[in-house]
Amino acid sequence: MGNVGLLYVGAVLFINGCALLGWVRGNGAVPLNIFVGLLQVITPTYLIFTANGDADVIFGASGLYLFGFTYLYVAMNTIWGFEGTGLGFFSLFVAIAAVGYAVVNVVEYQDYAFAVIWLLWAYLWWLFFQLLGRDRDGLTAWTGAVAAIEGWFTAAIPAFLLLTGWWDALPNAAWAAIVAVLNVGGLILARARLGSRVPAMV
Repeated sequence: MGNVGLLYVGAVLFINGCALLGWVRGNGAVPLNIFVGLLQVITPTYLIFTANGDADVIFGASGLYLFGFTYLYVAMNTIWGFEGTGLGFFSLFVAIAAVGYAVVNVVEYQDYAFAVIWLLWAYLWWLFFQLLGRDRDGLTAWTGAVAAIEGWFTAAIPAFLLLTGWWDALPNAAWAAIVAVLNVGGLILARARLGSRVPAMV
């Protein structure tokens, strides 16, 4: 069930990235943020209630709320015009938590691929914090590009491979390297394409 949610996290990250890049206009991203936000709140709640005290299941489900709340927050801000700094500082919380989830994936589960994925998410949510919490509007295009790229390479494609069983065809460490290379390669291309729209410090 978690892998199904991950697939649609990829979709909403891609759409939100396109919105930040100006390709999705106005409130066009709101419906998908609501759909995926609700999915990422209902799914972990179900998993926790049916876990029978299994700590690994509960831990795995707990991280899903970070994303569900983010997407619902985005939708509410867009619909009702709430000031964006609250979402920005929540994004800082998510970024810090994501680093913790990455560490646990390495130490407890030896899941290097998802450790890399969590670290990439930490970077993306740190960008959301910079953009919304610190009003760094110059990061808008870059944050959109990172979101769109990570939507595919940290969520949609890994989820599809997990759902089909093809993920097991390679060792976990190999997937960690593949995920890292695909994301870094995508970001290098995006930086070149965006040019002056990317601040020098990024």
